[in-house]
Amino acid sequence: MSTTTLPTPADLTITPRDRKFERGDLDPRLWHGGSVEATAIYNALSATFPTGEAFFVESVRAFRDGAPPKLAEEIKGFTTQEAIHSREHAAFNRRAADTGYDLSKLEAQIDYRLAVTKTKPPIVSLAATMALEHFTAILAHELLADPKHLAGADKDAADLWRWHACEEIEHKGVAYDTWLHATRNWPRSKRWKVKAKVMLFVTRNFVVDRTAGALELMRQDGVTGFNAWASLLWYLWIRPGMFRKIGLAWVKFFLPGFHPWNEDDRALLRAYEASAAAIAAPAPLKKVRNAA
Repeated sequence: MSTTTLPTPADLTITPRDRKFERGDLDPRLWHGGSVEATAIYNALSATFPTGEAFFVESVRAFRDGAPPKLAEEIKGFTTQEAIHSREHAAFNRRAADTGYDLSKLEAQIDYRLAVTKTKPPIVSLAATMALEHFTAILAHELLADPKHLAGADKDAADLWRWHACEEIEHKGVAYDTWLHATRNWPRSKRWKVKAKVMLFVTRNFVVDRTAGALELMRQDGVTGFNAWASLLWYLWIRPGMFRKIGLAWVKFFLPGFHPWNEDDRALLRAYEASAAAIAAPAPLKKVRNAA
């Protein structure tokens, strides 16, 4: 892969798709094909989104003033998409809670992590957002590229995750471009050192916290100890192996000239838009309340 920095495509339009997914009971409780570990990791990820994506919005929006017009417009689209994601995952989390899951420990951990970050200068929050947005983008790419990840899942829940993944890919360059703009006067070496350190820190917390969160939810389903660890690690790292499969894309973040759009994966967006789930969905509203 070329290490030349490639900007976000000039013809990219960030389009908030104002979807509302099922608000009724999540049935069955083990909505991901009856799998305890699969249901647990997706529920653990969803638990992070309402608060986490509000943090992303706040972090990026803090640097919108003075941004080039195209980037400023993309920030508006980004914040609107993230606000809708927060709304839909809050509804999904309520459905999970209604089946008996207690997400409070997972949510408290998110609050703790973000509280620590918010004690630091705003550029630190932007750096964390930039790193986490790369994480979500490569997870989204893998989820859309390989149908195995949602095989056997409840249809409405799977539609939610595919819709979310589509928009994460679409706005994957916004936080990074905002970071480049905010640090435009930094020496290149300083910019790389900071982003590398932040990504390593974010990666450690992401893997540890999501694993711990999934194990807690598995405990609530009566699966503990070696069996819980073995089945979860197998699912995450072996088959279907989501965490293993994003490894190369994660490493590319550290290369000179990295940019999220070095890989133009809009073919996944086009495939989603042509899917039955997207075609059957209500058309996006002409005017979506903007979070910016």
